[in-house]
Amino acid sequence: MIRPSGPTLNRRTLLGGAAAAVGAGLVWGTPGTAVAGQRGAPIGQQAVDAEAARLEKELVALRRDIHAHPEAPGQEQRTASVVARRLRAAGLDVTTGVGGGHGVVGVLRGARPGRTVAYRADMDAVPPGDIRGGGTAAAHVCGHDLHTTMGIGIAQVLARLRHRLSGTVVFLFQPAEESLAGARAMIDAGALARHGVEEIHALHCGPFPVGQFAVTPGTGLPGQDHAQITVRTQDDARQLAADLGALATVQPPGTTAELEQLVTDIQTPDGPLARFVAVRATAQDTGVRVSSRCWPPEDYARVRGEVRRLARARAGSEVTYPGAPFPAMVCPERDADALARRLRRTLGRNAVTTLQAAIPFSGEDFSLYLQRVPGTFTFLGVRAPGASVTTAYPHYPDFAPDERAIALGVRGMAGWLAERTRG
Repeated sequence: MIRPSGPTLNRRTLLGGAAAAVGAGLVWGTPGTAVAGQRGAPIGQQAVDAEAARLEKELVALRRDIHAHPEAPGQEQRTASVVARRLRAAGLDVTTGVGGGHGVVGVLRGARPGRTVAYRADMDAVPPGDIRGGGTAAAHVCGHDLHTTMGIGIAQVLARLRHRLSGTVVFLFQPAEESLAGARAMIDAGALARHGVEEIHALHCGPFPVGQFAVTPGTGLPGQDHAQITVRTQDDARQLAADLGALATVQPPGTTAELEQLVTDIQTPDGPLARFVAVRATAQDTGVRVSSRCWPPEDYARVRGEVRRLARARAGSEVTYPGAPFPAMVCPERDADALARRLRRTLGRNAVTTLQAAIPFSGEDFSLYLQRVPGTFTFLGVRAPGASVTTAYPHYPDFAPDERAIALGVRGMAGWLAERTRG
């Protein structure tokens, strides 16, 4: 879930520069050259590339089919059926209805002993109210159609190489990410514990050049905190909302230039987003609804203190927090660094960038998995050369990812999972 807020941008604005294609990331290995004579060897990147190349057209067609049938959080019945059918055809053991909804778990056991590693792909579309500027129906403007397609593609590639695969890969196709409900339901249903998952990995579409992977060592995405404040009068509510809004140290991008700057800032070491507070305060009659995100996550306690201090300045006010903040997603540094090294070694040095800061206006329930096992959450660039940044930034209505990213994501993550299951 990547959800910027603010006024809608001009869809026709086309920006270049950072959208130049990553050359190394768009070059294929020679199909079929790695398998012959290596049946007893562990899976290598050339074998992965060969299988991914054979599947590319099929996966693009699959993405287009899923894209044409978006399903809102908790309503992913058709998508789950497509996933289950594809996984069964690839030879995985498949369980449906996981988490009391439409979750799908596919288990691929390799021919060699090894570790158990999971891969998460989210399936739901963005509800109309969460599309920037509003929408009339749910739509795949967050890239989950690509995520689902890549998850299937990774499973198909590794299944074709099962005789050389070590350990077990558990594929979690998760519903309801946009509502931040799906991960908890999958975990509560035993999706991790039942299979002895030791680590978990995921990709998410991002506003980077197509084929470039953005790793997140020690960073990730902020959580979110909510408060409801009651005051005596409507004037008090309006003034308090303005005071609370002033706590913010960063504002949502309102233009393409500001969105471009945000993409630059999250890649800047010790930059302006190394520490931030984002606040949204809305007056409603004699109440104020407050939503906040901050980094580092420890700052939520301080922000709550500031909210209470400002509220106390209004006689008769009452502040209510429904519970602890939704947890931030903090990605282990060691695992992300290891992934970056592998991607640079196998796909080229230009295929990787490193995020130095969290994105202030986004959240992810992948954080709940990382509270239980280590892993990686990596952004995959889907911005076509010369395209507007809004075509690659989730939740914008003109989100239009470059489909070449699908096979590139499959290559990168299938190779990574094959390596991680070996230990």
